[in-house]
Amino acid sequence: MAEGSSVYDFKFIDIDGKEQSMEKYKGKVLIIVNVASKCGYTKSNYEDLAELYDKYKDQGLAVLGFPCDQFGNQEPSSEGEIKNFVCTRFKANFDMAKKINVNGSDAHPLWVFLKSKQGGTLGDFIKWNFTKFVVKKNGDVVKRYGPSTNPKEFEAELVKLLKE
Repeated sequence: MAEGSSVYDFKFIDIDGKEQSMEKYKGKVLIIVNVASKCGYTKSNYEDLAELYDKYKDQGLAVLGFPCDQFGNQEPSSEGEIKNFVCTRFKANFDMAKKINVNGSDAHPLWVFLKSKQGGTLGDFIKWNFTKFVVKKNGDVVKRYGPSTNPKEFEAELVKLLKE
């Protein structure tokens, strides 16, 4: 299990190559999601995530996308290509990380932690692209949604968390 008591104990490299602390999200409701450019879920997830972020960012919502190429080679692009694709095609301006692994011995420590807090139906591993974790303002991981759940489906839950 990854060391840490909340998501704020971790760091990541952003899509521009700069180290970031998860502490920058303290006091925000956060959606953490593994993303891919060439997945069947790409269009609906990116569009919904971008729309929710734009709608609620001023109320304290943050979205953090982690590109991952562990599922069907659906994220073969470089960080620059990913950033261009997400910003240009989907007008998504939420935070993005450098490409990582979410499963296996070299899984990013944050993702090891997320999986330990909200395991999946068949096990703690991530099954596919666009697995979404929702984190409360205090850093508690409260919910996990699978790839086929569109982000707008849990908008009402996000609104409740934003008001807490």
